Amino acid sequence: MTLCADELEEGACAATGLDDFGTSYYREGLERTVDALNNEAQLNDLGRVMQHATISNALIQRLKIIDTYKRHPEIGDEVIEGPVVILGLPRTGTTALGQLVANDPQFRSLRTWESQAPTPPPEAATQHTDPRIAQAAEGIAMINQMFPDFKAMMSSEPEAATECQDLMGMSFRTYHFDGVVRVPGYVEWLLQADMRETYEYHKQVLKLLQWRCKPSLWHLRTPVHMFALDAFVEAYPDAKFLWSHRDPAKVLGSVCSLIAYIRSWSSDYTDPAELGAEQLAWWAEGMGRAMDFRRKFGDDRFVDVSFADLQTDSVRTVADSYDKLGLTFTDAARAKVQEWADGHKPGQRGTHNYELADYGLTEEQVREAFGEYLATYDATA
Repeated sequence: MTLCADELEEGACAATGLDDFGTSYYREGLERTVDALNNEAQLNDLGRVMQHATISNALIQRLKIIDTYKRHPEIGDEVIEGPVVILGLPRTGTTALGQLVANDPQFRSLRTWESQAPTPPPEAATQHTDPRIAQAAEGIAMINQMFPDFKAMMSSEPEAATECQDLMGMSFRTYHFDGVVRVPGYVEWLLQADMRETYEYHKQVLKLLQWRCKPSLWHLRTPVHMFALDAFVEAYPDAKFLWSHRDPAKVLGSVCSLIAYIRSWSSDYTDPAELGAEQLAWWAEGMGRAMDFRRKFGDDRFVDVSFADLQTDSVRTVADSYDKLGLTFTDAARAKVQEWADGHKPGQRGTHNYELADYGLTEEQVREAFGEYLATYDATA
């Protein structure tokens, strides 16, 4: 199966009876994605099926979202408050911090089930009984059955807050693509790509999701926003950030191990040293861009969160972060956050074993690449 952009679009149109994908901005990303899958990823049979399904769903959702806006233009009048965004290198506690914040009822978070299928727009009355929840649960169960080591590496629950990678994927401009398949040429293109319309579309999806299912104060999470914070803030001028810090030398081995495992689902190709070098270079670039943005725009919209503090007393860490952001941490919110923390202790899903050396990297090499970061922030944990 050779993937073809035109055929993928035609298939999405046939599945929906729709033909308007919105502006042509997405098309270059789609073509780059397809080219990388055909020429770089070295997909196996399962990989071709999985990537065909992923791209098809992104196109189908794009068609449905554009159609929903046509029928309900008032969605565009929705106002996104915030958002409060969790940043930091992968594997630095961003997931735990994000879930803690998501359990505060004042926030609207992007949930796994609605990230995969935003239309029809969720309704407040049925947001916990929507049939898409069961569909997402079936998908998660299938992945855990097929790839049993994944659960120890990354938790996924249908109603839990998730990263907003699917929304960026609908514009075919997301670094998460690299975490699924080997696509170095695509990443090099993406590093230079204009991300402004990606985030404008991202915002349109959030408006659709909150239209009939409030609140309007959003919490978002994904490390890849670090690569394009200028474009992100152009779309979300009131955004504030919780930045999780941890020693990169304790992070990169875990990042590489996770990516190597997920890529193995779609390809039999493996080159651990290549993977290590790429991830070190790309995340050092992302960190450098985020630090440049912060120097340019100032510290006012940032709160730093230590991974060690998050591990030691997560609820107090959230409370302190709220105070610095000027947010209210009510007793009801504290109880909900504490309940999640009590039910999600570190390591309870199993042990994720990895070695930095397995990917051709040393602690000294990683810390040298992140020297400016380590000299600026408390990231020793």
